[in-house]
Amino acid sequence: MNPQAENRIPSLSDAAAAIAAGKLTSTALVTQQLARIDAMDRKLHAYVDVYRDEALAVAASLDAMQEAGIRLGPLHGVTVAIKDLFDIAGKPIGAGSLARPPRRSALTATVVDRLRAAGAVVLGKTQTVEFAFGGWGTNAVMGTPWNPWDLETHRIPGGSSSGSSVAVAAGMACGALGTDTGGSVRIPAGLCGLVGLKTTGGLVSRHGLIQLCPTHDTVGPIAHRVRDVALLLDVIAGPDPQDAASVHSPVRSVSGQLDGDVSGTRVWILPESERQDIEPAVLAAYDGVLETLARLGMCLVERALPQSLSESMRIAGALMSAEGFAHLGDLFEQDLVFDPHVKRRILAGRDIPAAQYIGLLRLREQARLAMLAAMEPVDVCVMPTNAITAISVAEVDESMTTLSRFGRFVNLLDLCSVAVPAGFSHEGLPISVQFVGRPWHEPQVLRIARAFEDATRWYQVMPQGLEEAFVTNRPAAA
Repeated sequence: MNPQAENRIPSLSDAAAAIAAGKLTSTALVTQQLARIDAMDRKLHAYVDVYRDEALAVAASLDAMQEAGIRLGPLHGVTVAIKDLFDIAGKPIGAGSLARPPRRSALTATVVDRLRAAGAVVLGKTQTVEFAFGGWGTNAVMGTPWNPWDLETHRIPGGSSSGSSVAVAAGMACGALGTDTGGSVRIPAGLCGLVGLKTTGGLVSRHGLIQLCPTHDTVGPIAHRVRDVALLLDVIAGPDPQDAASVHSPVRSVSGQLDGDVSGTRVWILPESERQDIEPAVLAAYDGVLETLARLGMCLVERALPQSLSESMRIAGALMSAEGFAHLGDLFEQDLVFDPHVKRRILAGRDIPAAQYIGLLRLREQARLAMLAAMEPVDVCVMPTNAITAISVAEVDESMTTLSRFGRFVNLLDLCSVAVPAGFSHEGLPISVQFVGRPWHEPQVLRIARAFEDATRWYQVMPQGLEEAFVTNRPAAA
């Protein structure tokens, strides 16, 4: 389980550059990753559907276009995996549930159309917590994906974008799409040693997405490097007439703004009152992050939050249950098979009357305005992504929301945030930090994250034993 500092898995941007330079074909990349899926996924359980023949056919077509001097876009030939909450026309969509048979999608989500238009090869659909309502990454009805950082103990991958993170961490896709309602991109990215971006609400279209809590739901990319998620963001972001929430989305190139001097950046650090109940290894790594930021010339500022993380978590959780019940209550009240923990969270919304719901929205707006005012003297906040590292599935207490503490407040306040690898525990498990910015400030948080990434290079550390355990010897049944 000890990490090794040899990056055998190419990042999305490296693969894109190699294909553009003629050093790698899309067919070779797809073939290699399909072989990894064949070898690994019986145990890792990241995918619910693999589009094998279609992916190979698309790759061959893209290679022919490349030979003719035609490139579709910046993702020409690279691979992506899609969380099983997005519609893809003609493909089944199940949302991590067995309550009813998966339906065949009649349309394709805008973000998937944009990925394909930019040249990406969709390898398949990935596992999710049932209807995306959970941070541990567990799924009692379909099985829980296996965090690839420990091949001996079944550890949580984080959720709800569990399969997307496991697929990328294990080299079974170059990048992936996830959704973030209360940390669901950042939590699994952090636990699996990846970069995950929670976007500002409305930046990325949600057309063709099964939603849980429209007040908080956002779409975001997961990959190995900051530049990878920036490249994906450039493709999927922008206004979409099919999603009214995205009409004000800016048209811009984020990947072109990653370089630049970060010295003098004002960074709001975690106040002493919020340093409680954090795993010692995580806290030590976080303090190491602060030292690195100081060496990069950033100014560290400690001040109280206008609202505690616990209170933000409480308000956000109630809104998620209320809106989750409004969208899914009719289904969850039927006598069908559900993950019991997800069912409990959904049905909790039944007890939230309209007046209380409106009051929660009022509290959210008050907290959002207070936070924006408090952020005026600073550029970003830096906090742990998760208070703990990946525990074993057997240790999970589904009544606890341990992994939501540093996640939900970002969605509640409609901020943007990127999770970046920040070290490892003594067990060799990934630790992550997140840079949190104002709405629409993705270029700034990604630029700061890129500077930190370059200074530490944690992205170069890969899980040990994947090649030997799977690709060489083939897996035993999980």
